[in-house]
Amino acid sequence: MEIFVEDNVLINAKNISLHIDHRQILNNISLQIAEQQIVTLIGPNGAGKTSLVKIVLGLTRPSSGEVNLKKGLRIGYMPQRLHIDPSMPVTVDRFLKLAVNANKNEIQRVLEEVGATGLINNQLYSLSGGELQRVLLARALIQEPQLLVLDEPAQGVDVNGQAELYRLIADIRSRHKCGILLVSHDLHLVMSATDEVICLNQHVCCHGHPEQVSNDPAYLELFGKKDAETLAVYTHHHNHSHELGGEVINSEGKGISD
Repeated sequence: MEIFVEDNVLINAKNISLHIDHRQILNNISLQIAEQQIVTLIGPNGAGKTSLVKIVLGLTRPSSGEVNLKKGLRIGYMPQRLHIDPSMPVTVDRFLKLAVNANKNEIQRVLEEVGATGLINNQLYSLSGGELQRVLLARALIQEPQLLVLDEPAQGVDVNGQAELYRLIADIRSRHKCGILLVSHDLHLVMSATDEVICLNQHVCCHGHPEQVSNDPAYLELFGKKDAETLAVYTHHHNHSHELGGEVINSEGKGISD
C-alpha cells in the first residue's frame, strides 16, 4: 500500500519484508530518502539490494510493510544492466524517445548533461559499457525526476570511468535538487557524495554517515579480504555474522532475529 507523505521526504519505506517460495529475501527493512539526499545501499551478492529497489519502485509487492511516497513523486530509474539484441537496431535518439515523448532539443540537453552528445545517432548495441551507462542515465533524467534510483550505475565501466560517473551523479543531485537511491559496491568512489549508507544483508546490518576509510573487520566479514584491500570502507561495526543461508548469528553462535 502506498500512503502519500509531505514535506521534503520522497520515500519512506517501513518494516519491509519479502519472502519468495518460503525463502526470506528481506527482513524488516526501513528506508527514508529526502530531497537532495543521496542514500547508498551496499551489501554482498544476494543481500537483497535489487529486491529492495524493485519494492521502492512498486515493481514488487512486499510480503509485509509499506512504502510511502510523496504525492505526485516522479522517479527516474537506471537499471543495473540492459540486454541489447544486435538484430533489433535502435539508435540512442530512438531509445530516449521511447522513454517519454521527448523532442530533439530535450534529448540533446540530457545527452549533453551526461557527456554523451556525440552518441545520439549511434546504434545502442555498438556502445561501450561506459557509453551505455551514460545513455541509461540520460534516459532516467529526461523524465525530470524528483528521485533517481540507480542500480549499480557503474556496471561494466572501467575504474577511471567509474570515478567520473559518480562525480557526474553528485553534480546531477546539485543541479536537479533531486534525491538519489544508489546501489553500489564501490563505496570508496561514492563516499564523498553519499549522505547515508545502508549496509544490507537481507536485513539492515548497520546504517549511518560514511566517516572514514579503513580496513574495518565488519567490512571484511561481508566482502572478504581481497575486496576490502581494494575498496575503501564505510566504518561500522556488526555484533553478528551470517551463515551461508543468511541466518543471523550472534557472537555466541546463537541465532538472533532482527
